[in-house]
Amino acid sequence: MKLISWNVNGLRACVKKGFLDFFEQADADIFCVQETKLQEGQISLDLNGYFQYWNYAERKGYSGIAVFTKKQPLSVHYGVGEKDTEPEGRILTLEYENFYLVNVYTPNSQRDLSRLGFRLQWEDQMRTYLKDLDCRKPVIMCGDLNVAHQEIDLKNAKTNIGNSGFTDEEREKMTDLLNSGFIDTFRYFYPDLEGAYTWWSYMNKVRERNIGWRIDYFIVSERLCDDLKDAGIYPEVMGSDHCPVFLKTKF
Repeated sequence: MKLISWNVNGLRACVKKGFLDFFEQADADIFCVQETKLQEGQISLDLNGYFQYWNYAERKGYSGIAVFTKKQPLSVHYGVGEKDTEPEGRILTLEYENFYLVNVYTPNSQRDLSRLGFRLQWEDQMRTYLKDLDCRKPVIMCGDLNVAHQEIDLKNAKTNIGNSGFTDEEREKMTDLLNSGFIDTFRYFYPDLEGAYTWWSYMNKVRERNIGWRIDYFIVSERLCDDLKDAGIYPEVMGSDHCPVFLKTKF
């Protein structure tokens, strides 16, 4: 099975920049997107052979995620725990026979860290939710998690310490998650690979010089290790300030 995740930073804009060409070429079994920035009825995608599931933010032009899947899930859930609503359009869980897929767009702490408290509370809720799911079936979580976990995961680590996405608190929450029975699939395969990034600022020539951050992930239950074939990044794919990431499994 092949899974892809991509923060498209506005799906309508990304469609104009080649999204559908990449979608068709990739031929993923499950394709997840984040930051769609649209409401129901604002786009119509003809994705032959795929079921489409959307979680729209209540606020217009903000956040939003979607999953396009060849196999119809057993169930679809919005939010965490008993809640089945989620106003910012950030969580979408699809249940399959042998695993749960969780597509996530983690809140940004903001440049001034004004949302750091909200973000940390979110992290605790998500970890509890994922552990609960994992008690029932293995979990595959993907998305823009808005954190570079280790210094190897961004170009200029020293000058970014304490900045949004690289605070001690955010990085510790990722460590807590991984210590709860989950693995970062990219680092599982490529623990020492440098220069592997998924997001670049729109500032002049930053992407050309590969001054980036790795903040998009596939995180899976530890017991799926033997079922993993590969994980990686498509840095050459344009259309957003993020690039797609992928996971390949044996099932």
